[in-house]
Amino acid sequence: MDRDSGRLSRSRRGGLRRGLRPAPILWGAAVAIPLGFLAIFFAWPVAALVVRGFVSDGVLDLTGFTEVLSRPRTWRLVGLTLTQAAGGTAFSVLLGLPLAYLLYRRTFPGRGLVRGLVTVPFVLPAVVVGVAFRALFAPGGTLGFLRLEESLAGIVVALVFFNVSVVVRTVGGLWERLDPRTEEAAASLGAGPARVFRTVTLPSLGPAIASAASVVFLFCATAFGVVLVLGGVRYGTIETEIWTRTTQFLDLRSASVLSILQLVVISGALAVSARARRRREAALHLVSSRGSARALSWRSPGDATAALVGAAIVAGLIVLPLAGLVARSFREPDGSWGPANYVALGTTGERNALVVTVWEATATSLRIALTATVISLVVGGLVALVVSRRPRSVGARRAVGTFDALFMLPLGVSAVTVGFGFLITMDQPVLGVDLRTSGLLVPVAQAVVAIPLVVRTVLPVLRAIDPRLREVAAVLGSGPGRVLRTVDLPIALRSVGLATGFAFAVSLGEFGATSFLARPDGATLPVVIFRLIGRPGAENYGMALAASVVLAALTATVMMMAERLRDERAGGEF
Repeated sequence: MDRDSGRLSRSRRGGLRRGLRPAPILWGAAVAIPLGFLAIFFAWPVAALVVRGFVSDGVLDLTGFTEVLSRPRTWRLVGLTLTQAAGGTAFSVLLGLPLAYLLYRRTFPGRGLVRGLVTVPFVLPAVVVGVAFRALFAPGGTLGFLRLEESLAGIVVALVFFNVSVVVRTVGGLWERLDPRTEEAAASLGAGPARVFRTVTLPSLGPAIASAASVVFLFCATAFGVVLVLGGVRYGTIETEIWTRTTQFLDLRSASVLSILQLVVISGALAVSARARRRREAALHLVSSRGSARALSWRSPGDATAALVGAAIVAGLIVLPLAGLVARSFREPDGSWGPANYVALGTTGERNALVVTVWEATATSLRIALTATVISLVVGGLVALVVSRRPRSVGARRAVGTFDALFMLPLGVSAVTVGFGFLITMDQPVLGVDLRTSGLLVPVAQAVVAIPLVVRTVLPVLRAIDPRLREVAAVLGSGPGRVLRTVDLPIALRSVGLATGFAFAVSLGEFGATSFLARPDGATLPVVIFRLIGRPGAENYGMALAASVVLAALTATVMMMAERLRDERAGGEF
């Protein structure tokens, strides 16, 4: 009997080892495919861009740096970039905290709808946001009296519109899990609400606030479409200067130097972001129980204040610009109201401003976004799968950490830099395919931008899976592939759906890289909108407004549908 029991025990241990031991081919491919993609479509273009800044005619030449860095304009642009990033980050955190409290610590009818509404700005195309705020701040616009058109303050407001949802979700995910008994104990000892928040709640939320702030700073520092549309000729950033030097002056040398300068600034912010994210994830793991959200009480001064402030933020910061955009899209060129701008979307605009119609560009955008989504799901899914594992050896854990960090790099490198890098490297066939004529160049560039979001969406769910579930499946004789199929995939399926929505929406509205790569006859909807607002004529501007509404409706619909698949258990970053 003991002999049989020993054999059974050894058999179970053998099954466990077989089920959990990485199959060399399976896990080798899971690592090699993403690394190959990153090397070809990110590392190579960025490295080539860096080399162009240091090398001229095959020899080391630093005169380009001397020339660019000696220009007063360069340092003015650096100052404006850092100023707008700091302002956008500060106000995003300031306005995001009351919304996080309201949406994650209190319950009320329609909370899910408001959460979805707050998420929409994050994935709205930058060009749409720029057009919306331009219409809002114009002399005849709703807020024209504030004189924010072509101002730094107007740019910061638009950046806060974009990024407040990052703060709400990142901070709210941790706030929701805090045990309320700690706050109740402080209150019972005589601490007032303000003191409880300052001495108990705020320190507990510190890792999440730092993580959100670092990510928002990255997004604000690399903002492109919003600054290009709202900044006018007075306000620009390193990002817009790279685009201007490349597309208007063909000054690739200066653009390369500026890209290197931007990479230095962003690398520091990215390092801070990675450290803050690790602290946030550690804080989430230390939370032993989920704090239960309570019903909103209007009798509580704190709840009433949070509700009023939250309503003002949602109405003034989110609803007003979008509602204003929709209203202005029905203002016809002659000053009357009607659907003429939408009817004109089937044309190429006043004086043939476009090569294709807006509806043709919409079809192109949908097709490209679908391809980019498939690419980003495959690559990002493999990255999340590998990084979610917890190796026992120190060396393996460091390798997994490095692997994770590598695929976060596109999050901190601007899409303009990626597009510029493609422009100077993809003139040669890659893997036997000439991407310039294959139609894959734009979706690949969009996938590079979307992959980090896919990883950050799926990874927390995979990490939250109890490893004992995999061990049980392995003991029962399941191999690595079957363990993935029967344990990981069913649990992560909802997060994959959410990642699909994020990737599709981000690809649909991507403008930075696409503006370099899209051909006139294959222009996407954001590119078409930018071309329309850059052409004279009231009809072209009206078409730009109507096309912006179409693009905003598409991205909002995708995200509202995807939001229903969010797995709140994992406290995802986005």
